[in-house]
Amino acid sequence: MTEAGNAQGLGRRRLLRAALPLAVTATALDTAPARAASPGPTPKAPAPRGRDRIDVHCHLVPDFYRQSLAAHGVTEIGGVPVPLWSPALAVDFMNRYGIEAQVVSVSEPGVTYLDAAADRLAMAQRLNTYMSSELVHGSAYRQGRFGGFAVLPLGRKVTAKDVGDAVLEARRAVRELGLDGVGLFSSYGGTYLGDPVLEPLLRELDDLRAMVFVHPVTPAAYPDLGLPPFLYEFTFDTTRALVNMLYKGVYGRHARIRWLAAHAGGTLPYLSYRASLLTLTPALAQQFGDSGAADSSPYFRGLFYDTALSPAPQAMKSVRELAGTGHILFATDWPFSGPLFPGVGDPAPQLDETFDSGERLAVERGNALAQFPALAARLGARTG
Repeated sequence: MTEAGNAQGLGRRRLLRAALPLAVTATALDTAPARAASPGPTPKAPAPRGRDRIDVHCHLVPDFYRQSLAAHGVTEIGGVPVPLWSPALAVDFMNRYGIEAQVVSVSEPGVTYLDAAADRLAMAQRLNTYMSSELVHGSAYRQGRFGGFAVLPLGRKVTAKDVGDAVLEARRAVRELGLDGVGLFSSYGGTYLGDPVLEPLLRELDDLRAMVFVHPVTPAAYPDLGLPPFLYEFTFDTTRALVNMLYKGVYGRHARIRWLAAHAGGTLPYLSYRASLLTLTPALAQQFGDSGAADSSPYFRGLFYDTALSPAPQAMKSVRELAGTGHILFATDWPFSGPLFPGVGDPAPQLDETFDSGERLAVERGNALAQFPALAARLGARTG
């Protein structure tokens, strides 16, 4: 091939590489109100590695919840249409991508779109009971395929009434319904998780020794750049929540809570040194010549981080430097990420750029089994 022809070929390849994510994004951001983002076709070819992955960040949208959202004018979440979901679609997705089980949760808006505290409590109870009876402990074909994070009845303005209801619902969800943890949003109408109003709930979660999944929301006020908030604002609000809890003393006061940060902790791994500057850790590291993870707060190193929408090495290597492989758990963010998964096979091939095969198995399975013992028992899996 001539030099000009070679350059032309390289140009075409670059164009194709650029066009693919743009096409996927265009599909994901289709905001026509009559359409929901499709989870994609369902070819039946098996995933090459077999079915062993545990997906700790994915969502459910049962019909009764979708209908309630629509009745209150909620047809988009994070700037994209509410996606299609059913247990059968979820199981099909898992089968296509070698996923043994999903730990499902409710994305924004949770129950915050409901104005009355009684309505929020009723919907949270209905969602949690559905998770338990229909998925976690459900029918034979779904048995063992699901875990669940409870949704709590907190509103856009967090009140003492909401917090009292949330304490009781968290206890019911974990102890009676057998859910695997509790989901909290990064903020509730501008109230972040270190706010004193939430302290009774945090004490209860500490008593439960709960795994608490921190999922982002569209923040109360943000500069509108004409792009959907999930693209970047979600990551920023996660970071705000995690930093807020550090300086409000949450991690120290409630050391038995295990925190799972969505989307690789937002921007926290990259900013962990800077975000620790008002603690003693960076000064001590400077004084004694320590470097790397020792530069950041040990509380940040103790968090767990998922891979959802963040499997590329730019994110994963930063998380690994901060927290280590043992604190990283595989996740897909399905069905909101459905356009990224149109076929079968390896759902996160980018992980090979950060982890070897043994480490990938820990990230995609072993770490979750260790942190979700009840799920491991349902799967009949060894955690040791």
